[in-house]
Amino acid sequence: MGVQLTVRLPHELNARLKEMAERVGLKRSDLVRMAIQRLLAGPEGMGDDRPYEKVQDLIGVIATGVADLGERHRDYLLQRLKRHA
Repeated sequence: MGVQLTVRLPHELNARLKEMAERVGLKRSDLVRMAIQRLLAGPEGMGDDRPYEKVQDLIGVIATGVADLGERHRDYLLQRLKRHA
């Protein structure tokens, strides 16, 4: 396998780790290895993206054809609700 590492965990962290291991059906050591791999992968592995970075490729993709939708969105919603009521 590799090198053995001993780590002392606070009781609360150990309980959470044990609970997650049981929930996903893995050993605690497997989860710890996975967490260390994500940590060492850098920011992209840690999931520290800002919300904008997660959807930036979607922004501006859809065109509604309504030039002032951002300014008059409430008016357009009310019109649509009245039509479908």
